[in-house]
Amino acid sequence: MKPSVQALTAAGQSIWLDYIRRDMLENGELERLVREEGLRGMTSNPSIFEKAIAGPHYDRLVDEARGQYRDTKAIYEAIAVRDIQDAADLLMPVYEESAGLDGYVSLEVSPHLAHDTRGTIAEARRLWERVDRPNLMIKVPGTKAGVPAVRELITEGINVNVTLLFSRQAYEEVAEAYIAAVEQRVKTRADVQRVASVASFFVSRIDTAVDAALERLAERSPEKKEAALALRGRIAIANAKLAYQSYLARFRSERWRKLAAQGAQPQRVLWASTSTKNPAYRDVVYVEELIGPETVNTLPPATFDAFRDHGEVRQSLMEDVEGAKQALAELERLGISLDEITARLLDEGVKAFADSFDKLLAAIEERVKAAA
Repeated sequence: MKPSVQALTAAGQSIWLDYIRRDMLENGELERLVREEGLRGMTSNPSIFEKAIAGPHYDRLVDEARGQYRDTKAIYEAIAVRDIQDAADLLMPVYEESAGLDGYVSLEVSPHLAHDTRGTIAEARRLWERVDRPNLMIKVPGTKAGVPAVRELITEGINVNVTLLFSRQAYEEVAEAYIAAVEQRVKTRADVQRVASVASFFVSRIDTAVDAALERLAERSPEKKEAALALRGRIAIANAKLAYQSYLARFRSERWRKLAAQGAQPQRVLWASTSTKNPAYRDVVYVEELIGPETVNTLPPATFDAFRDHGEVRQSLMEDVEGAKQALAELERLGISLDEITARLLDEGVKAFADSFDKLLAAIEERVKAAA
């Protein structure tokens, strides 16, 4: 294990891989990453599956699935479930060693259900039963419709990865849903030790959107140019640091301590969208600046490799929290609404995942037709 990854684990942060592909499950690569590199889990989404299944590694699984199912979505689901099951099995040693803290792999409900509470719950239940692995997390988007779904699923004992969180208010609503669900399980004497959740807080996309707004402001308002350009690349990390402060306030409260005494696990913050989009920024900036206890960072392969190569570790999440507050206050003073930006990013994220899901199904349909 390289020192940077080992030091992250020692700092209390788990590294998950934001990627899945059939060949890495079969050729020993995932097993090696777990054993030698300190990988602690995996996440997937429709975009990841779209890119993976379009490649040659899925020819055999597509052929097998089309022999059993006629419906394109059913074919996709059979392939995805197989991948998730195999990944979960390979991650089971981590799950057992960590007493259910790590070792998870995530599978997302259809993004077309993002605004459908009952539809999300029904599909999450079905996928949970079909995969049938204790170290599965069902991904549910943190929309207004998703929050009550999260609460009900956790109450039922289904692990949830709440995705597409951009605003601190949305994060706080999700954290409250989780705590309320755990309280309900304690009240009914249901097991709370093996129910788990993470709140996936997206990072780099915020800087991409805010930087663009700052640059537009600098162009049209020369008197604000210096202040606007000085905030570039600072808002996403500042927003994340304050979200972490919300985490600490909730999961180190007396209310939570009572639940922890019953064996409940906190809903850790998971930093998502941590690849650097702007080449002017350090390629591991959204790893190095978001390190703190009881957190997860899910990295795409390129960022994972970059951090192993030259990442530096320090307890950065607790650094200069006042500076983070000041940066967000300055953004507001300049007339740029972070709330409006994060609301738009949520809508765009849901649409992007839905588009990827549709492209994925179309690609599978074409492959089935060609094979026939």
